[in-house]
Amino acid sequence: MSRHIVPIKAGVDASQAIAGWDRPLRTYFVQVFRSDDDGEEEEILWEGAEPDQLKTPDEALRLLAPWCDIPDGLSATLQIDRMKTLANRDGPAQTQAKAFLEELKRRRSE
Repeated sequence: MSRHIVPIKAGVDASQAIAGWDRPLRTYFVQVFRSDDDGEEEEILWEGAEPDQLKTPDEALRLLAPWCDIPDGLSATLQIDRMKTLANRDGPAQTQAKAFLEELKRRRSE
């Protein structure tokens, strides 16, 4: 999995943003957090937690645009992150986790 910190826009009520590639889920992901009154991080946005959810870096980065100044080249960097994992295969734990997620999805649709 890759993970890149993305700068927050000035004046936006957020404390941290992240974009990356998740090879086992075959999806890009984005997360935005803000600090609450106790200093705990609360999630504002988290997309790309389902298999094949965000298929392109640009699709993922469009979701971050309201909160972040997207650096030039981040889309290409995320694409390279994905390409670096093309030869990797799932191990036994990842195979079981994917089967579990598929079973949950099947049960929810019943």
